[in-house]
Amino acid sequence: MGEAIAAALLAAGASVTALDLKPQPASLAGHGARLNYQQGDLTDEGFVTSRAAEAGRSLGPVDYLANVAGVLWFGRDKSALEMDLPVWDQVFAINLKSFVLTARACVPLMRQTGRGDATPQDAYQASKAGVCALSKSLAMQLAAEGIRSNAICPGMAATPLQARWDTPEMLAAVADYAPLKRIGTPQDMANAALFLMSDAASYITGIDLAVDGGLLMRM
Repeated sequence: MGEAIAAALLAAGASVTALDLKPQPASLAGHGARLNYQQGDLTDEGFVTSRAAEAGRSLGPVDYLANVAGVLWFGRDKSALEMDLPVWDQVFAINLKSFVLTARACVPLMRQTGRGDATPQDAYQASKAGVCALSKSLAMQLAAEGIRSNAICPGMAATPLQARWDTPEMLAAVADYAPLKRIGTPQDMANAALFLMSDAASYITGIDLAVDGGLLMRM
């Protein structure tokens, strides 16, 4: 995929810095100085940072970043209940952490002021997305044994994690944003969990249940 993306960009007239563990493929030959191909490990922060900086110096402003590194290790990548955890760590390092490293290296080279989220929490977002993916994987693995797995996706909920909502005005504004016009409570989440654990949900598995007062309708 990365090879095809690089080839398409080069054909469109772009200058490309391409990073990969493998040697440069023959399909990317013949582009002269417009292609800067570097062999190296995308989980190596030093390598990624230095190559991104070089791209900015040698090829001009960095306008785009394509993250395509990935591994699918049949035989080693197994159920989370039995796989070797060093393999888990390697897969995450290649498939996810490498994207963090390239973003950290490239975004400062392309950033425009005054845009985006001023207080991002990317590790939180990525980890919670991983929870939903893991829940689905477990649901598929264990379905034949009658074991179900579902994920609850809370919306705005009044818990100690949200101590920043510390004034009546802020609480009112947060509540007003939800279509149901109130902030969720821990009990709302407990009610959803009790339902999913009950016989009433015996035919439900592999779902992400939004308990968000209708917040997703605003997305």
